[in-house]
Amino acid sequence: MVQAFIMIEADTGRAEALLETIRDIGGVAEANIVAGDYDVIVEAEAAEVYEIIDAVATEVRSLEDVVDTKTYVCLE
Repeated sequence: MVQAFIMIEADTGRAEALLETIRDIGGVAEANIVAGDYDVIVEAEAAEVYEIIDAVATEVRSLEDVVDTKTYVCLE
């Protein structure tokens, strides 16, 4: 099992609406609104790294309220 953390910058005032959408994406184990440079932090799980990268590239980044993302794959 591969784990990753995805930091998401949301469009102004759209973090809460985005959070609900993000939580419905397959592989999302946890998602929370946070204070700081990013608005939402997602903990994702998948069988392979490419599944996480593909989900970020095709599902998360295509959402209208997503401005930017950073993905950090866990090494252990």
